[in-house]
Amino acid sequence: MRTPASLNGHPIHAMLVPLAIGLWIFALVADLAVLLGGAAAWGVVAFYCIAGGIAGALLAAVPGLIDLLSLKDPATRSVGIKHMVLNLAAVAVFALNLYLRWNSTGGAGPWWLTLAGVAAIGVSGWLGGELVYRHGVGQDPLPPR
Repeated sequence: MRTPASLNGHPIHAMLVPLAIGLWIFALVADLAVLLGGAAAWGVVAFYCIAGGIAGALLAAVPGLIDLLSLKDPATRSVGIKHMVLNLAAVAVFALNLYLRWNSTGGAGPWWLTLAGVAAIGVSGWLGGELVYRHGVGQDPLPPR
């Protein structure tokens, strides 16, 4: 099923989500570097990765919502809503994480929030795969053979 939010047949949501995913996963890597005794600069790297990931996620949410609103099948729409809710929860977790980092001198709280946010996008990504590979969202129908 072709999505309405596409460029030349390519789904925009799928083009944009790797930005947030990559930045948030690298924030986790940077947090691990700090926890393992690395330079404090890794904490700054994590901060900016989280901020960029939030911006990327919100940018990807617009075509994602357009795609969600176009879904007609109730089972597919249900998976899409779960995917959206988990993504919004992850954005909220990372926003809280960013706030704590901005207003704090450190501590373990932000590390746990980064881990929780990455876990949430992992489950959400699995649901996104369900939408694409089991429900055909974002795929053009195959031509008859």
